[in-house]
Amino acid sequence: MNEIEAYYNKFNEEKRLNSRHGQVEFQTSMKYIHKYLDELKNTLSANNDAINILDIGAGTGRYSVALAEEGYDVTAVELVKHNLGILKSKNSSVKAYQGNALKLKRFDDNTFDLTLLFGPMYHLFGFEDKLKALNEAKRVTKPGGAILVAYCMNEYSVITYAFKERHILECVETGRLDESFQTISAKENLYDYMRLEDIDALNEAAGLTRLQIISPDGAANYMRPFLNQLSDEEFDWFIKYHMSTCERPDLIGAGAHTLDILRV
Repeated sequence: MNEIEAYYNKFNEEKRLNSRHGQVEFQTSMKYIHKYLDELKNTLSANNDAINILDIGAGTGRYSVALAEEGYDVTAVELVKHNLGILKSKNSSVKAYQGNALKLKRFDDNTFDLTLLFGPMYHLFGFEDKLKALNEAKRVTKPGGAILVAYCMNEYSVITYAFKERHILECVETGRLDESFQTISAKENLYDYMRLEDIDALNEAAGLTRLQIISPDGAANYMRPFLNQLSDEEFDWFIKYHMSTCERPDLIGAGAHTLDILRV
């Protein structure tokens, strides 16, 4: 069992995505998934072709199962057996396999219309491994299709872990931050953190064109306890606020996650 498997055997991913801050991320991501699925429908409808979706690093199937329940042909790949077991226990139509984002040898080139790469980039370290995952997603996605890629962002991690949780002196002493306050992560840290310029460099190396980039959670993770105190009506207003601002370039990169939407 590697570090990632041990971590997710204890971490409740279902609970996170069903929390208030997790709902912000999920609802926003689904909005943009549907936006590009609708575009694909218009393209494919003339031939009556079904839309095939691949969810790489599917976790417990929060997105896979929801999309399958909407009638899409969904395939999921998940590294962690514990998460895969939960996904399969939901008895959906999702075709779920254990696999690694770096080597999707099970799938032929140009197989899927839309590919989700939400979890793997959090846990891959170094430019080369991230590029391998992005290139594999590109390989299995049809020309004209879309890839949605999620990243954990540097500034959120520094603000919350180093300063809010008061680990800044420890981070400096152990070399976790460089002079520009970029986080320096190793595999034992489990998560790796990005800035927008790092994402841009990956896209350029992979030869992928950005359609748009958004913040799927915005301020939500900074204010978790306050979101939990809101009434349902107040929370609905927060969702409306977030949806109206998640594309703003002055906010992208400041949240815990960034969702990059790419054309193959």
